[in-house]
Amino acid sequence: MTARWHRKKGQPTWLMGVLNCTPDSFSDGAGLSVSELVCKTEVMLSQGADIIDVGGESTRPNAEPVSLEEELARVIPVIQALPNDIVISIDTMKAEVMRQAIEAGASLVNDVSALTFDRDSLAVVAKSGVDVCLMHMQGTPETMQQAPKYVNVLAEVIQFFERRIDACLAAGIKRTSIILDPGIGFGKNLEDNLTLIANIDQIKRKFALPVLLGASRKSFLGKITGSDIHHREVETAVASAIGVFNGVDMVRVHDCTLHHPMMVAAKLADYRQLSVC
Repeated sequence: MTARWHRKKGQPTWLMGVLNCTPDSFSDGAGLSVSELVCKTEVMLSQGADIIDVGGESTRPNAEPVSLEEELARVIPVIQALPNDIVISIDTMKAEVMRQAIEAGASLVNDVSALTFDRDSLAVVAKSGVDVCLMHMQGTPETMQQAPKYVNVLAEVIQFFERRIDACLAAGIKRTSIILDPGIGFGKNLEDNLTLIANIDQIKRKFALPVLLGASRKSFLGKITGSDIHHREVETAVASAIGVFNGVDMVRVHDCTLHHPMMVAAKLADYRQLSVC
């Protein structure tokens, strides 16, 4: 059976728009009100977003944990205020946030810990039947960029996914509900990130599951071009287009403008031209 989030032949990649309900996100959020966040969602939907990823705890490098009560207060009112006919993802590591977000209307769980942070997360996802995105991260948001190190980053990410998929299946989560995210920028250095993007097709072939690429505004892009965090939209779009070229099914971005299907198609055509020169 084909998973829902596989990119369909001849169709654009699924577009996940980031909705940060945090005052300390690495690039946006800034404590916007519920009404302002709803307006931001409407803009992303008008720009082609298929999924709105709601998050109430920053996972930037060196981010400090947020209490359960504070995270719930940030995300649940927003999810309740969003249109009920859109696909909402909840970006959290906490099982209770997952549970309440699903009750409020979320139909996808996006967990940077791949359901390892909270021992109840596997059961919550399995019982609800929602889709889940499993991301690879070395360390925690507080420690992940201090000294990331791999012998073979691609092989180690694949081994991690093997273990987490097995855990999900054992808990009763359907294989067709799973999306994989190699975790660009989460406990990886520049070369690690480039290796994963260049070889993301191997992850796709290995598991035959949808793969998400989240390179939006990440620091490795700034290391390549020298751009600061607020001027990396072109770099983000190019990284996404390369990911599409290599088979990703979904891209997660802060600004959907340059990720409209027509824009991605144009960048992909440019990349293909360069690849044969």
